[in-house]
Amino acid sequence: MERYSLADAQAQLQKLMQDARNGKTVVILDENEMAVQLVPVPMPTTTLKPRRLGSARGLIKMSEDFDDPLPEFDEYMK
Repeated sequence: MERYSLADAQAQLQKLMQDARNGKTVVILDENEMAVQLVPVPMPTTTLKPRRLGSARGLIKMSEDFDDPLPEFDEYMK
């Protein structure tokens, strides 16, 4: 595990990022306390399709009484 102070990490961030991508454990310390660990994050391989307005039309059904008061709250409605 390689440890770097915050100032050292700022000076060589690109190298530290490459080290993390290559599997090394990189820890950045802030005032001698463990602050963060750099880990690689895989990028998604697929691209998201743009959202289309109305694409869920007809898929959602609401009952006619969906906004009627619930019987559990009758005593509070008096």
